[in-house]
Amino acid sequence: MNNKFDFSQFSHQSKKGILVIYANLLFKFLKATWILVFLFFKDFSRFPDYVILYIYLGLGLLLIFFFVRAYLIFKNFQFKIDQGYFVLQQGVLKKSITSISFDRIQNINFKQNLIQQLIDVYQVNIETAGSNKTEISIKALSFQEAESLKKQLSSGEKTAISFEDELEEKPFLKISPLELLKVSLTENHLQSLLIFVALLVGFFQQLKEVFKSLGKDDLIDDYLKIDNSAFQESLILVFILFVLLLFVAIISSFVRVFLLHFNLTVFIKNQAFEIHQGLLTKKSIILKKEKIQHITISHNPIKKKLGISFITFKQAVSGKVNKKTDKLIRIVGCRKEQVEKIKELLFDCADLEKSKREHSDSYLKYRMYLRSFFFFLILNIWFYAGFDNGKIFFSNILLVFLVVFFNELTFKKRFYKMDDEFLLVGNGSIETHLTYLPFYKVQNIKLNQTFFQERKQVADLVLQTASGKVKIPCLPLSEALKIYNYTLFKAESSKNPWM
Repeated sequence: MNNKFDFSQFSHQSKKGILVIYANLLFKFLKATWILVFLFFKDFSRFPDYVILYIYLGLGLLLIFFFVRAYLIFKNFQFKIDQGYFVLQQGVLKKSITSISFDRIQNINFKQNLIQQLIDVYQVNIETAGSNKTEISIKALSFQEAESLKKQLSSGEKTAISFEDELEEKPFLKISPLELLKVSLTENHLQSLLIFVALLVGFFQQLKEVFKSLGKDDLIDDYLKIDNSAFQESLILVFILFVLLLFVAIISSFVRVFLLHFNLTVFIKNQAFEIHQGLLTKKSIILKKEKIQHITISHNPIKKKLGISFITFKQAVSGKVNKKTDKLIRIVGCRKEQVEKIKELLFDCADLEKSKREHSDSYLKYRMYLRSFFFFLILNIWFYAGFDNGKIFFSNILLVFLVVFFNELTFKKRFYKMDDEFLLVGNGSIETHLTYLPFYKVQNIKLNQTFFQERKQVADLVLQTASGKVKIPCLPLSEALKIYNYTLFKAESSKNPWM
C-alpha cells in the first residue's frame, strides 16, 4: 500500500468529520440541559396537540442548526505544513490562524471514541509545552493520513512523504486482560471510591433539584432522616456499609483500569515510547525522550508481591500543572527488567542507586502528628454535634491506630538520594513513589521556611520543573543549602537541553 499525502496546501478533514463534530455539539447540549429535557418529557403528555407540533418543529430546527454549525466548523477547519510550521485556519464567525513550529510540538497523539471507531477515523491531537490543554485537535482523519501527518511533523520534513504499512514489531510491553485484572486489584481503591462517591453526590444533588421542582422534596428529606437514625443505632449497618463500599471501590478500580488501559501495548522506537491503550476511547501516544522531565516509579506491597510497578511520565506543561491523563502518562504492570530498561533509556542513573539514603528531619513527624491532633479535634466536635449515640466515639480508638501507622510509614518513606547528575526523591504511605529527576531539568529552586521551621533550623526544598514541582520537606538547613546551591550550579552550567 503506497499512498501520498501532500500537506503543503491547505487540507480538510475527512467528510466523516461532520458527523463527529455534529455528535460532539449534541452531546455538549444534552450534557448542559439534561435536567430540562427530563422535566419536559415528564409532562409531555399534558401538552395539547398544537403545542406538541411546535415542540417537534423547534426540535427539528435545533437539529438543523447544529448540523449547519457542524458543517461550517468542518468547512472552515483547514491545515497545512509550511516551512517548518504547522498552520491551522479555523472559525465560523470569528476566524483565526494558528502557527506552531515543529520544535514546539511536544506530542502528536491519536485518539478514537466510540463514534470515531464506528466510522473508522482517527482524532489527532497536537500538543505543545506552551499550553495546558490540547492546542489543536483534528477530529477525523484516516489512519494512513494521520500517520503520514505525524511522521512529517515528527521528522521535520516539509515535503510530501509516502505512507507504507510497517512490518509488525515485537512490543516492549503488552498487558493481557488477565494481567489488567491483577493491576486493578493493586489500585488505590480509596481513590476509586472517592470518585464514585463524588459522582453519586452530584447525581443526588441534581435529583433533589428535580424533586424540588415537582414539590416532592420532603420525600427525600424524610427518607434521609429515617435512614440516618437507623444508621446511628446499628453497628451492623455500619459494617455492612463498609463492606459494600469496599466492594464498590474494587469494582470501580476494575472498571477504571479496563477502560483506560485495555490492550496496553508499548513500543520503543527511535529513543521514544509509543503507547497504545483504551477500550471505549482508544489512544495512541508518542513520548519523546527529550520531552520527559522526570519519571515516578510506584509500587505497594501487593504490586511488589506480584512483581509489577507503575511508571508515570511527567511532561512539560505551562502555568498550573494540568493533571489530565494526556499530560501525566502512566504505564501499568511493568516488570522489574522493563523498569530497568526504561530507566536505562531515559537516565543513566546506576550510581544513584548506590548513594546513601537521607531522611527528612524529625520535625516532619512532629508536624504530621500536630495536624492529626487538629483533625481529631474537628472530627470529635462533629461527632458530638451530629450524633446522639455515644458509641460513635469508640471509633477514635481505631482512628488513632490508623493515624499513628500512616504517620510513621509516611515519615519512613520520605527520603532522598543524589549523585552528580540526578536526584531521587521518595514519598508515599501505603504506596511508595520514587521520583527520578535530572538536575539539568530544574528550572528554579526555592528554599522555604516557616517561622517554626526557622526556630528548628529546618527548611523545605521545592524544585520547579516544566512539568511541575518536586518537594523535599523538612530538611536540616545545612543539607537543604547544599542541595540548593548544587542544583543552581548544575542547572546553570549544564549544556543539556531541558526539552
